[in-house]
Amino acid sequence: MKINIENLGFSFNCKLCKNYYLKIAKQDTQENTLLVGFPSNGLVGTFSVSYLIHHLKMKQVGEIEIPDLPSTLFVEGGEILVPIRVYNKNNIFIIISDVPFNQYLAENFAVAVHKFCKKFAIKKIVIVSGMETASKEKKPPKIYGLVTHPILENTLYENQIPKFLDGSIFGTDAAIISVFRKTKIPALVLYAECHPFFPDPEASIVAIVTLAKILDVNVDTSDIQNKMDRLRIQHRNLMEETIRTLQQQQQEKQTRAPQIYR
Repeated sequence: MKINIENLGFSFNCKLCKNYYLKIAKQDTQENTLLVGFPSNGLVGTFSVSYLIHHLKMKQVGEIEIPDLPSTLFVEGGEILVPIRVYNKNNIFIIISDVPFNQYLAENFAVAVHKFCKKFAIKKIVIVSGMETASKEKKPPKIYGLVTHPILENTLYENQIPKFLDGSIFGTDAAIISVFRKTKIPALVLYAECHPFFPDPEASIVAIVTLAKILDVNVDTSDIQNKMDRLRIQHRNLMEETIRTLQQQQQEKQTRAPQIYR
């Protein structure tokens, strides 16, 4: 049955941030895990959550609109899509953005994500992002984890995820971390080593495999491996836009991040 979001959805304005609008279909099930992906280094977050959406055959159940975001629409298979969408299957929610955020919009987006979690009783949030690697050696990328609450330390240990120990973070993931470290909702950030200036499907595969372990779902990444070159070309324009946004964020902060920057 197709859900009519306009009829069954709800909308609200956040008291802390009035610059976004959320529409989502009502759900009867208990949702407890939220994945968040957005354009960052190597487009790791975008690749990873997009793959899970299609592989797990998740349904779009809502969308998030930020009024100050430039008007943008995407068309996929003849269907019109907004830039920031919400998907669901069983106990898993995904919020994906197909556009990068400047610092101002990143803060609004982070507040919207938190408001969403409170409304739908999310138990934990997992953010997927990319980390610029300093090594020029050709070797499989590694993935690191950062948690906002000690309760998720076991998740790192059980899935053999090394802890992210040193570096600077700013931009969208920093905005989300800043919000959730002050709440009771624990957040886990996965940083996959990647190329900062090109889409990096290899890093995305590492992130997808790690997510599958955390969520206890089965995935097959062979289709990604067979389409790496196509993915790089297909997302070239998004990567260029993301790089411009990252550079703008870096200039706004007027600081140099040694290993990681958003």
